[in-house]
Amino acid sequence: MWNGTEDKIKVKITWIRHGMTQANGEHRYLGKTDEPLSETGIHLLQEKKKEYFSSPPEFLYTSPMKRCVQTAELLFERNPILIPEWKEMDFGQFEGKNYEELKDDPCYQKWIDSNGMLPFPGGESREDFKHRSLMGFQKAVTGCIRENVHRAALVIHGGTIMNIMEEYADRQRPFYEWHVKNGGGYLIELDPVSWQKGKYEFRICEAYMEG
Repeated sequence: MWNGTEDKIKVKITWIRHGMTQANGEHRYLGKTDEPLSETGIHLLQEKKKEYFSSPPEFLYTSPMKRCVQTAELLFERNPILIPEWKEMDFGQFEGKNYEELKDDPCYQKWIDSNGMLPFPGGESREDFKHRSLMGFQKAVTGCIRENVHRAALVIHGGTIMNIMEEYADRQRPFYEWHVKNGGGYLIELDPVSWQKGKYEFRICEAYMEG
């Protein structure tokens, strides 16, 4: 993914969704539960390391949750900078459950009917989650610009990626269409001069493991 030929005027950032956990493998809602990577997740990331990451980033940012920190350390063999705002969404009473366990729950059906726009019962709203996702991204970009960093990596959660891509990407897509699989993500490029002037947009260079 990085080969040392980057345009030094731009900031290139690779987004990586954390590796698979047991709950991910069982298609459960995994939010505030601080679950580590599964053995399968570790193995898949080791394969991705060989495929994607031949050149290390200058800055490495992650969510403070175990699954993201483990992913960052496994891929890059260094300690990341933690961004507290990037904790995964609080799924409330849906946490740890899957579709089969929730399909007869009236609260779940109501949430489905809203196209996922209602707050999670006993959990977090989309608006609050998006707000802190964007705050964390602004913090990371500011750090890159301040330190004249040209290559960075972010190891975060699927929902965090979708929030930021929906807001700032140079192409328009609904929130759920920015979904990537565990270990997948995007390579984006932004102009630090334009960003500092309040033109908050970046260009997508590459996408991998979408869907």
